[in-house]
Amino acid sequence: MFFASDNAGPAHPRVLEAVTRANDGYRMGYGADAEMAEVRQAIRDLFEAPEAAVYLVATGTAANALILGTLAQPWETIFCTKMAHINEDECNAPEFYTGGAKLTVVPDERAKMTPDALRAAIEGEETRGVHGPQRGPVAITQVTEKGTVHSVDEIAALSAVAKEYGLKVHLDGARFGNAVAALGCTPAEMSWKAGVDAVSFGGTKNGCMGVEACIFFDPAHAWEFELRRKRGAHLFSKHRYLSAQMQGYLADGLWLELAGRANAACARLAAGLSGRNDVRLPWGAEANMIFFEAPRAVHRRLLDGGATYYVMSGDPETGPDDAWLTGRLVCDWSMDEDGVDRFLGLLP
Repeated sequence: MFFASDNAGPAHPRVLEAVTRANDGYRMGYGADAEMAEVRQAIRDLFEAPEAAVYLVATGTAANALILGTLAQPWETIFCTKMAHINEDECNAPEFYTGGAKLTVVPDERAKMTPDALRAAIEGEETRGVHGPQRGPVAITQVTEKGTVHSVDEIAALSAVAKEYGLKVHLDGARFGNAVAALGCTPAEMSWKAGVDAVSFGGTKNGCMGVEACIFFDPAHAWEFELRRKRGAHLFSKHRYLSAQMQGYLADGLWLELAGRANAACARLAAGLSGRNDVRLPWGAEANMIFFEAPRAVHRRLLDGGATYYVMSGDPETGPDDAWLTGRLVCDWSMDEDGVDRFLGLLP
């Protein structure tokens, strides 16, 4: 009953099998392996983008920060929400890899950016000439850190605002597969067809050991990204092990199958929690992550029964039993119905 994070789940056997196959014999290093050539073509086909520049790195932080380093100048600001990965979870890596570009926080609704708020934030910058930050790229987190999902139309509306000001759009897709599965759209529809310029296509949270794809739909960014990846120490010499993971992940639509499994487990969890007087779901259930509010006594019962998840507010052990605390539950691809039902069975 492990719901703390999809980062904690196992790698899928087919991903491991692909790594084992790649371990046979010798390959050229630094991304010149045959597996990478196959991955590049597979991602271009998946995104319906035959000219896309495609690269792999090992972590989501590296993917986001290196993409933004390529899209932003040091004197610019990057527009994102307060709860964006790049603002909350990456230890100023975007600022570091951009050479000092700042982040401008855009007010959100249910952790999602809105066009009006983005426009106001953009208008608020580049107003002091040489003395202030210049406008830079817009970064959208999909799925958000509250488990909510931007619709394709919402992404397109945000991109349209960015384009009015000549700004690039980056989509942080650490849970890209979960969002596609939730929306029932194609990768192209949720990216370049909606105005997105660059995507981090996540694998680590969805069945890989540790690999993320960095995709630029304009190949003019390719060489600069290659230099930044090397200079930033994120170009693997034994690159084939990154390539093999992504190869196994993409084969026969495994990436989407695993995302669908995680989303289905989360939907079952939410259905079991809904309608109870002692549980509230303030953000709903849109992908593979939900937040729930419950009295301390309920949290303590769940934790004592062996459930593992994040308690986001307060100490579950100390304080009044009837004080309401918030917990976060995340389902990964390996969470099955039995695990969900055992969790729900702990509730009084």
